[in-house]
Amino acid sequence: MNIIKKLELEILKHKELYYSGKATISDEAYDKIEQHLKKIDPENQVLTLVGTAIQGMKVPHDIKMLSLDKTYEEKDLISWIDSHEVVSMYKVDGVSCSLIYIDGNLKLGKTRGDGFFGEDITEKVKWVKSIPKKISLKEKTEIRGELYCSDSNFFDLTNIMREKKLDLPNSQRNIVAGLVGRKDEIFLCSFIQFKAFDIIGSKSKTEVEKNELLKKLDFDATDIKLHKDLGDIKNAIKEAEEFMLDGDFLIDGIVWSYNDLQVHEELGVTAHHPRYRMAFKFAGATKDVIIDHITWAVSRNGIVTPVAVIEPTELSGAMISRVTLHNYGRVKQFNLKKGDKIQIVRSGEVIPKFLSVIESSSNVFAIPKHCPSCNSELIEKEIRLLCVNDRCPGKNKEVILNYVMKIGIEDLNEKRVEEMLNKKVISTISDLYRLEIEDFYKLDKVKEKLANKLYLAIQDSKKVDLKKFLASLGISGGAYNKCERVVNSGLDSLEKIKEITPERLQDIEGFAEKSSQEFYSSLIEKIPLIEELEELGFKFDTIYIKDNPIKSKKICITGALSRKRNEIEDSIRKYGGQVVSSVSKNTDLLLTNEQNSNSSKFIKAQKLEIKIITEDEFFKIVGE
Repeated sequence: MNIIKKLELEILKHKELYYSGKATISDEAYDKIEQHLKKIDPENQVLTLVGTAIQGMKVPHDIKMLSLDKTYEEKDLISWIDSHEVVSMYKVDGVSCSLIYIDGNLKLGKTRGDGFFGEDITEKVKWVKSIPKKISLKEKTEIRGELYCSDSNFFDLTNIMREKKLDLPNSQRNIVAGLVGRKDEIFLCSFIQFKAFDIIGSKSKTEVEKNELLKKLDFDATDIKLHKDLGDIKNAIKEAEEFMLDGDFLIDGIVWSYNDLQVHEELGVTAHHPRYRMAFKFAGATKDVIIDHITWAVSRNGIVTPVAVIEPTELSGAMISRVTLHNYGRVKQFNLKKGDKIQIVRSGEVIPKFLSVIESSSNVFAIPKHCPSCNSELIEKEIRLLCVNDRCPGKNKEVILNYVMKIGIEDLNEKRVEEMLNKKVISTISDLYRLEIEDFYKLDKVKEKLANKLYLAIQDSKKVDLKKFLASLGISGGAYNKCERVVNSGLDSLEKIKEITPERLQDIEGFAEKSSQEFYSSLIEKIPLIEELEELGFKFDTIYIKDNPIKSKKICITGALSRKRNEIEDSIRKYGGQVVSSVSKNTDLLLTNEQNSNSSKFIKAQKLEIKIITEDEFFKIVGE
């Protein structure tokens, strides 16, 4: 058998296994097989196949449901973005689905299938609570999205499947394909959820408008982010990596799309994928390992999380000895314990994560009843175990460490903070600011010079940028870029922050209904701490000069500069401007030192009659 035929058969076999929920290799391993065939036979028909063969009744797609082009390299993504304004959304790991509404009523649900025809799953999608049975649009409407199963639903679902003595899934990612393929017990589909990401034929002009329309139609639409600059793009990738580790549903990357739908029309599609969308995926190496034992630790929000300790093994170029098991629910559902052989994956995370059970041992499954730090009795809440003791030293250690790291207090490392807690020198964040120099002498190997240094470092942290201050408090969903957006939206004082509402947050880019409520609820809990720190002398730097010519201006930078680019970007933000990564009709200024450039940004700025200024002119405008 020649190599081309062998690769074709491999691709077809793994497509069928993947879409039936029984994948045996990682996405990255499959992509390597596909790339190999593309290299030696780029026009091969197998490469144009989308999905797999239809198992149930075939129904046609009016517009082909395509796959996405993909990359694992950040530089390739940046090259593809070029000067376009882009949005991103999480790539939900589930089953693609198309919904057809006629006269406002749900009439048909179908899988992607082979792209031309899908499988009729109408009776199954009617059980999905997040799919509206009626919408306000009367014309024929097609909604596309992804069927998936969240952590909490998976927990409840497997409990019911166990009670009914049904075969349990060996991994969360397989369960949706298994449920939509069942011929009985279809009520189990009520545990599936749906994330909408597209509405075919809408009159929207941008992806952002389309997303807002989906939400108005009562769909649970994917949260999308409009990106202004390269730093924003890198932050989105970092946040997605963190979500892959700790999120409440599975994702396998990020979908990027040009925001302008006119550009979609102009670029069109290939036989396999649209040219205006790109999937950025995290390269993930997998390995089978055996659990030596499971440890439990309390986080700063009181969640007691499990980690599997394994024999040190090499994975993705690093020696691995610990594997996250996600949460209590995951351990319980898979009966994880000492001696189990499990499959793990490392996709850029510092710590790899559990994927599935390969072989279960005969050892006894055990869940802790008491907090590993303070010995308080734990509370079981859905998929999590919680320590509700406000004085728990383990919980407080994580809270304080997070704060120290984000606010930037030098020389206060984890070991030092742990010692301060153990010796009762501190028990809360605010206690740091009540310390006198003499208190530091209680710590091991601390003499006058270091005591003075630690004291001054803590006191100096009272003078801080409001964005950094908010990001250090451990607000749920309050990463630095989110806090920056909040402050830059005009909520630029503690007085305004304290009066914030979920509705006001939803007006800010990057905040959906759920994330707004999460941020708001967590912030309210932090108000006593904020007021305590105010009383202890916190002073906040001016966020930006109020009245200046670049306030609220969207500024794009291109070409070589005399200063470091990040210095100029910081100056733009300091004076209330916004750094954008591409030139569009909404751009106010292009900053460049080049007089006649061939760059696409320069040419587009001239065409759109956007004002072009030099680096020196910019600093003259802002008065530096």
